[in-house]
Amino acid sequence: MRIFAAASEIFPLAKTGGLADVTGALPGALAGHGMGVVTVVPGYPAVLAALEDHAVVHGYGDLFGGKARLLKGRARGLDIIAVDAPHLYDRPGNIYLGPDGKDWPDNARRFAALSKAAADLACGKAGEDGADILHCHDWQTALAPVYVKFAGGKKPAKTVMTVHNIAFQGQFPASIFGTLGLPAQAFAIDGLEYYGNVGFLKGGLATADRITTVSPSYAQEICTPEFGMGLDGLLRARRDVLAGIVNGIDEAVWDPARDPHLPQTYGAKTLDRRTANKRAVEQRFQLAQGDGILHGVVSRLTWQKGMDIFVACLDALVAGGARLALIGAGEADIEKAILAAAQRHPGRIGAVLGYDEGLSHLIQAGCDTILVPSRFEPCGLTQLYGLRYGCLPVVARTGGLNDTVIDANDAAIRAGVATGFQFSPVDQATLAHALARAADCYADPSLWRGMQKRAMASDVSWSRSAAAYVQLYRNLLKA
Repeated sequence: MRIFAAASEIFPLAKTGGLADVTGALPGALAGHGMGVVTVVPGYPAVLAALEDHAVVHGYGDLFGGKARLLKGRARGLDIIAVDAPHLYDRPGNIYLGPDGKDWPDNARRFAALSKAAADLACGKAGEDGADILHCHDWQTALAPVYVKFAGGKKPAKTVMTVHNIAFQGQFPASIFGTLGLPAQAFAIDGLEYYGNVGFLKGGLATADRITTVSPSYAQEICTPEFGMGLDGLLRARRDVLAGIVNGIDEAVWDPARDPHLPQTYGAKTLDRRTANKRAVEQRFQLAQGDGILHGVVSRLTWQKGMDIFVACLDALVAGGARLALIGAGEADIEKAILAAAQRHPGRIGAVLGYDEGLSHLIQAGCDTILVPSRFEPCGLTQLYGLRYGCLPVVARTGGLNDTVIDANDAAIRAGVATGFQFSPVDQATLAHALARAADCYADPSLWRGMQKRAMASDVSWSRSAAAYVQLYRNLLKA
C-alpha cells in the first residue's frame, strides 16, 4: 500500500502544536505495520535545511504566484516531499502568522498550493507513481480531496480527511475561488461553497472518501450543534464514513526513563526520583520549595482551553496550599491575569509566557498534576504525556480527555482503576471541586502512588491507533 500524507506542520521540523506531534509520530507507528508513508509539507526554511540527499521530482512554472519545486528526501528520520516555493514559505517566525501576530494575508494561496501539490503527487501527476491513499490533516490540506475529486485524473487516490480541531476551518471570501484552478462545479454545496464563501475544511469533509477525527467522543460531539461549529449537519449526513481514532504519543520522545530534558530520569518503579524534578521545577519557576501538591499547566492560554475559568480559581488554589508552574501563551487578557496572579502570590505561582519544549517535559516530570480544563478537546496530547510521566491529569469531561483519563470517583478508586480527575461542566465551581479532590487524594501517599503507577501503565502509544488506521485504509481500498 502506497500512502501519502499532507500536513502543514510536522515534528521535529515545524511545530506550533499537537498537530505536528501527531503527523511526526504516525508515520513511524504505521511503519510498524509494514506501511510506508511519505509526508508532503511546505518548504519552510527549517524543513529545507533538514532535508538530506533530496531529489527534484517535479517543477511548477507557476504555483500560486511563483515557481516551485517538489523535493523528495529524508529529514530527521522522516520521508518527506517538501514544496519548495519561496514566495509562499520562505518567511521567518510563526508558520501561520506574520510579525503583527495576524494570519499571513495569503494563507489561502499558501495552503491551496500545499493541497494542490499533495493531490498532484497522489494522483501521479507530479513525477511520482501516485498513491493508494492520500491522508490529509486539518484545513490547511483540506483542498487536496477537492482537487482529487474534481481534477484527479484517471486513477485518483482514495482520500482520508482527519479533523484535529473543527474550530479552525480555513474560511475565505468567494473571490479567491477563481485562483484555485478548480472547475466551476467545485463551488457548490457538495464542494467548497459555505454560506457564500470558500470553506477549505468544509470542502475536504464533503469530498473525502473517509473522515476521521482524533477521539471517539469528539467524533460524536462534532455531529452536534454545540461542537460542530456549523459543520454538524454535513457530518451527520456523512456519519457513515466518519470514525474517531484516538491519538497516541511518540514514546521515544516522551519517555521518563530516557528523557534528556530532565535532571533525573525515572521509570514506573522509581517514582521517588521524581522529587529531583520537582525541585528543578521549583527552581526554574521561582517557587517556594515544599512537598505540597504542585500543579502544572502547559497550554495555549485561550477560551477554548478553559484558561479563563482556571484564572478565576488561582487565588483559591493558593489559599488551599497548592502551587502552580505554568507555561503557555495566548489571549492577552488571560496572559495579563496570570502574570498579575504570579505577582500577588510570589513563590506560589510561577509562569513563563511562550513555549519551551524542554520546560514542557520538566513540568510533566516534576509536577504532581497536569491541568487541562478545555471547553472542548478533540483528543489532547498533554494528558497523555501526563499519564506517561505519572503526572496525574485534571481534565474536563470532553472529547479525547473523556476517552483517555479514568476519573478518581469512589467506584474507580475502590476498583483500583483511576488515573486522574474529570469534571463537568466547565465552570469555576466544578474545576475548583476537581482540584480539591486531587488535593485530597494527594494527601494519601499510598493512594497517590498507586494512581501514578496505573497512569504510567496506560497504553498511550500509537500501537492500537495505528492498527485502526491500517484497517481503515484497507477497508477503503476494498470499497
